[in-house]
Amino acid sequence: MDIPTKLSLEQSFNLKVYEEQVKGLSQEQAQTFLLEVLRQLMIKENVIKHLLKQV
Repeated sequence: MDIPTKLSLEQSFNLKVYEEQVKGLSQEQAQTFLLEVLRQLMIKENVIKHLLKQV
């Protein structure tokens, strides 16, 4: 199975938008933002694991 490791054009654009948004954040805001992103990634991982168990 060949797993894609590169971002699509749309994902690259979105990443650039986020980059511009976080430049104006304080350290505390950036840490809060980072923790929220990590929490959402963990939820995504849990959903994927759950869906794979259903197959």
